[in-house]
Amino acid sequence: MSKRVLVIGAGGIGSNLIPILSRIGLYNITVFDPDIVEEKNITYQNFKLGEVGMKKANVMVKYKKVKGEPYAILTKEQIKGYDLVVCCVDNLAARRLLYDYDKPWLDLRAQGRGCVLISYKTPVEKYNELLAGPDGNFSCQGNEWDGKAKGINCMHYVVAGLGAQWIQRWFAGDYVDDEMVVWF
Repeated sequence: MSKRVLVIGAGGIGSNLIPILSRIGLYNITVFDPDIVEEKNITYQNFKLGEVGMKKANVMVKYKKVKGEPYAILTKEQIKGYDLVVCCVDNLAARRLLYDYDKPWLDLRAQGRGCVLISYKTPVEKYNELLAGPDGNFSCQGNEWDGKAKGINCMHYVVAGLGAQWIQRWFAGDYVDDEMVVWF
């Protein structure tokens, strides 16, 4: 039986995670993302020039067993009924909702030259530290990116791969780390 996975966000991390999970074929994936594909996304997100102007969630349905929902996640009601919820968005409001959820979740983050994988297994005492910072949206490219391909950071690919591996091992019942940090 396929596992139900919700992916919140189809940007730098989510647009790379979704095809990996789709190729494995064991998951029914739903992706929520209200954003549209912009030309600047083409250099580091998994989109093509012909998809500019389309909703990111709707583009992701080109992969097998993927359902697109072009909306933001605003309530716990929207994340009920999934075996695992994976956060790939770049804002703290969505993460706060997730960290307060009583079902399994995974938070994948990339910022410039570093990335982090955090799971529901992380001790609650660390949540304040993990949820600290200003509200708003922050690109996985970090502040140093000049918008040109030459300056692209690739940690979003790393954390998408780590996330896919974690998901595979977790569903198989194998040991998984509660958190991982990679800095380059």
